Amino acid sequence: MLTLLWLLGLILCVAALAYYRSGLLNGSLATAVYLVVLTLVSPVHWVITLLLWVVFLGIAVPLNLTEWRRRSISAPLFQWFKKVLPPLSDTEQEALDAGTVWWDGDLFSGRPDWNKLHSIPQPVLTDEEKAFLDGPVEDLCRMTDEWEITTERQDLTEDMWNFIKSNGFFGLIIPKEYGGKGFSAYAHSQIAMKLASRSGDLGSTVMVPNSLGPAELLMQYGTDAQKDHYLPRLSKGQDVPCFALTSAEAGSDAGAMPDKGVICKGQWQGEEVIGLKVTWEKRYITLGPVATVLGLAFKAFDPEHLLGDEEELGITLALIPTETPGVEIGRRHFPLNAAFMNGPNSGKDVFIPMDYLIGGQDMIGQGWKMLMNCLSVGRSISLPAGGTGAAKMTSMTTGAYARIRRQFNMPIGEFEGIQEALARIGGNTYVMDATRTMTAGAVDLGEKPSVLSAVVKYHLTERMRECVNDAMDVHGGKGICMGPKNYLGRGYQSVPISITVEGANILTRNMMIFGQGAIRCHPFVLREMQLTQEKDSGKALQQFDQLLFEHIGFAVGNAAGSLLLGLTGGRLAKVPEHADTRRYYRQLSRLAAAFATLTDTSMLILGGELKRRERISARLGDVLSNLYLASATLKHYEDQGRPEEDLPFVRWGVEDLLAKTEQAMHETLLNFPDRRIGWLLRPIIFPLGRRLSPPADRIGAEVARRLMTPGAARDRLLEGCYVSKDADDVTGLLNHTLELIMTTDPLEVRIAKAIHKGELNVEPGHDELAMAAESGVVTAQEAEKVRQARAAREAVIAVDDFSPESMQPAASKSAASKPRGKKKPAVTPAE
Repeated sequence: MLTLLWLLGLILCVAALAYYRSGLLNGSLATAVYLVVLTLVSPVHWVITLLLWVVFLGIAVPLNLTEWRRRSISAPLFQWFKKVLPPLSDTEQEALDAGTVWWDGDLFSGRPDWNKLHSIPQPVLTDEEKAFLDGPVEDLCRMTDEWEITTERQDLTEDMWNFIKSNGFFGLIIPKEYGGKGFSAYAHSQIAMKLASRSGDLGSTVMVPNSLGPAELLMQYGTDAQKDHYLPRLSKGQDVPCFALTSAEAGSDAGAMPDKGVICKGQWQGEEVIGLKVTWEKRYITLGPVATVLGLAFKAFDPEHLLGDEEELGITLALIPTETPGVEIGRRHFPLNAAFMNGPNSGKDVFIPMDYLIGGQDMIGQGWKMLMNCLSVGRSISLPAGGTGAAKMTSMTTGAYARIRRQFNMPIGEFEGIQEALARIGGNTYVMDATRTMTAGAVDLGEKPSVLSAVVKYHLTERMRECVNDAMDVHGGKGICMGPKNYLGRGYQSVPISITVEGANILTRNMMIFGQGAIRCHPFVLREMQLTQEKDSGKALQQFDQLLFEHIGFAVGNAAGSLLLGLTGGRLAKVPEHADTRRYYRQLSRLAAAFATLTDTSMLILGGELKRRERISARLGDVLSNLYLASATLKHYEDQGRPEEDLPFVRWGVEDLLAKTEQAMHETLLNFPDRRIGWLLRPIIFPLGRRLSPPADRIGAEVARRLMTPGAARDRLLEGCYVSKDADDVTGLLNHTLELIMTTDPLEVRIAKAIHKGELNVEPGHDELAMAAESGVVTAQEAEKVRQARAAREAVIAVDDFSPESMQPAASKSAASKPRGKKKPAVTPAE
C-alpha cells in the first residue's frame, strides 16, 4: 500500500510540475529530487526504483542536451511536420491573416484568466447614442406595421424609407466628418437589435449598409477621393448601397467565383484609359433592387500585361454606380415572404475605370483580405443583434401570453411542459444578449474577432431559431393563423434567412469555427507553420526546436491540468470567489484545459486529415463556442452587478452550456478514427467520468416565472427590445393585458372561491361580475377592472379570419407576377 502511495505521489508530482509549467530543466530537477527521496526512504522495491531512474534519465538527459535534441529529435520532426501540414489555399491563408485573436486565444491556451475577462470594459452608450435609440429608433419602430409591410406592400412604406434616410440610419458607422453618426459598434448593435425586435425586414434594411458593405470597405480601404465623394452621400441616404459577392456556382467557395474583370484599355469620359471590362452574375443581394451604388467582388486578370508580369491578379472589389452602362439590376427575390429588398444583378463586359476599384489600383487582388477583415467586424454585430432582438421579442410575447392564456382554469405557464419551453426561451435569450454585448464591446476595443464572429453568427442565429420554435409551440393556434394579430408568424417563416446568409451555418460550424480557430488562436501552431516556409532552414530549425518543446510543455501542462482539475472539481484553478458562480468558473477552467488537450491531440493525430473530418472539427468548434458563450454569460452577470433575481437565467444558461460541452467532448473521443486514442485520452479528460447535468427542472421553472411576471429581472432581460404598452399595437396589447391580469387575478381568485363555497350563486344568463359586485364579493370598481381584463384577454387570444373574396387577390397577384426564366438569378455574404 505504501509503495502504491509513493508511486501515486510521483505521478501527482510530475502532473503538478507540468500543470504549473515549471519548465523542462526545473521540472527535471524537481523530479530527480523526488526520486532521490523515494530511493532513500521509501519501501519501493529496488528493481522498481531502478526502472524509474532509467526511464527518468532516458527522457530528461537527452531533452536537456539542446544540440543533441535539435539534431536527433527536432530535425526529423520538422521534416515530418512539413509533410502532415494541412494544405492552405490562398483564400484560407488570407482568412487566417485577417482579424485578431482575443478571448478565444485565452480559451485555446487552456488557462483562461478570469481577472482579465472581468477587466474588459463593459460597453456603454453615449448620451447621443441613447438619445438616438430613445428618439428616432423608437419612432421608427412605432410607425412599423409588420402586416402592412409583409402582406399588403411587400416593402417598407414611403414614409419609413424617407425617415430612415433623413435620420441617418444608413450612416450609423460612418464618421461624423463625413456626415455620419460615428456611433460605436455597441450602439450599432443596440439599434439593430431594437429594430429587429419589431420587424426582421426593418432590421435587415438598416443592418446591411452598416455591416459588410461599401461604407465599411471605404472607411478601411477607400482612397481619400472615394471617401469624400461616397461617405457623405451614404450618410444622408442620397446613395443606397448594396454589396454583391456570391455567384450561382460559388457560394461558400469564393475561390470558384466565375465573375471576372479583364484589365484593358477603353474609352471613359472621352479619353482612352486603362480600366477593366467586368462580367458578373450575382444573386441574393440585399438592397440590390433599390441600390444606387453597387459593391462588387470579382477576379481580376491581366492577359495583356498592362500592369505587370502577373496574369491572374486575384479577387478584387469595385464600387460601381448602378446607372453605369451595362449594369443590369434584376427583379426581386422573394425570400420566405420577407419584404426586405433582395434580388439579383449582372453585367457583361461593363467597362469601369481604375478609380472605381475600392482603394484604387493598388488594391487589385486584395479583395478577399479586405472582405475577411470587414466581415469579422460586421458579422460580430448585425446577425447576432438581429437574432438577439428576435429572442427578446419571443421572451416578451411568450412570457406574457403564457400568463394571460388560461386552460383548465389556470395560466398555461403553470404547466410544466410550457415551463420547459419558456425556460429555453429565457435562458437562451440571456446567453445571447450577454454574448452579443461582449462581442460588440470587443469591436469597440479595436478587435477584429474573425473566429469569434463565426461563433456568434452561428450560435446566436441557431438559438434564435430555437426560441422562435418554442414560442410557436407555446402559442399554438395563435401562432399559426396569419393576420395583423399574429406577431410571430413572419419571424418564424424567415428564420432560415439568417441561418443561411453570411456563411451558411452548416459550413460555419463544420469548417470555420475550429478550422480557423485551431490555427489562428493556438499559441504555437501558426508560428510553427510559418517556420516551414522559411528559406533559411538552419535558423528555422533552431526556432522550431524552441517552439516545439514549448509546445510540448504546453500540451503536457494542459493534459496535467485536465487530469488534476478533473480530480479536484476545478478547485486548483484561480477563479472569482463568488459563492453563486464559483463552481461554474471552476468547471470552465477544467473544460478549457481538456479542450486544449483535445485540440493538440486532434491536430497531432489527424494532421491535414482534420480538415476533412468535419464532424470532429464541428464538435471541437462546439466546445470552443460553448466556453465562449459561458464566459460571456458570467461576465454579463458580473457587469450587471450580480442581481440575485437574474441568477436563474445565469444558472440555466451556464449549466446548459457546460453539459453540452462535456457531451461534445464525449462524442469527439468516441469518434476518433483510431478508437484507442479516445480510450487513452478519456481518463485525462474525464478522470471521474462525465459529471455535468443539464439545468434542473426547478431552475427552468424559476426562469419561466420571471418571463411571466413583470419585474426587474424581466425588464433587464428585455432591455433594448421594442416594448409597447399601447393596447392598439399588436404586441403592446400583450404588455397592457399582462399588467391588467396581474392586478385582477387576486380578484378572479376571490370570485372563484366565493362560487366554490356557495357564497356567490351565478344563475345562467346573468352577469357574473355584476352579481359578484351586488353580493359584496368585489366592489363595483373591482368588477369593472376584471371586466376590462377579461376583454383584453379575449383580444389577446383572438386570431384573424378572412373572407374568400379577400383571399382571392393574392392568387391572381401570384399568377401575374410569375417569375420569368429569362435570366439566372444572381449572391452576398452580408445580404
